Amino acid sequence: MSISSIALLALVVVGAVYAVLLYNGLVALKHNVAKNLVNIDVALKQRHDELPKLVEACRQYMQFEQATLERVINARAQVNRAQQARDIGALGVAEGELRAGLGHLFALAENYPELKTDETFRQLQLRITGLENTIADRREIYNEAVNNNNVRIEQFPDSILASLFNFKAQRLLKFSSAEKADVNIAQLFK
Repeated sequence: MSISSIALLALVVVGAVYAVLLYNGLVALKHNVAKNLVNIDVALKQRHDELPKLVEACRQYMQFEQATLERVINARAQVNRAQQARDIGALGVAEGELRAGLGHLFALAENYPELKTDETFRQLQLRITGLENTIADRREIYNEAVNNNNVRIEQFPDSILASLFNFKAQRLLKFSSAEKADVNIAQLFK
């Protein structure tokens, strides 16, 4: 075997190994995006399970705040529908509605001293607030994974393999404009 044949064979082997490494990196990124979305789903499910308990605890004290309780219930249903449909855009909007509803509910709870001292309400409020923070953290991690995936499938030479093997760009979980706006605290107490 000649030196040029050995060099060509070595070049082919190095190229094949490089292509496999690129492919495996793209697969890892794709699965990281999926894993992070599932992690969001887990926290959403936990919050989803806690919300009826919170609404029921509030309902005993807040007979005249039915609209607020309904807003939370409806927003919870929107989040559930968006999750089932795997619609990232709708999930971001529904999440914004639910967060706004919960913020309003917690602000209104200030008007009910008996509710604020109710141990069940306090435990649920702490649990849901903790879950909200977890969801926010997981959204950030998910968006980072999506960004890494999207950048990588557009970079050369990864873009060649990405198009050959049909790797797709993923959608970021965006915040609604309502979530980014300043909060009018006075409005919450009306």
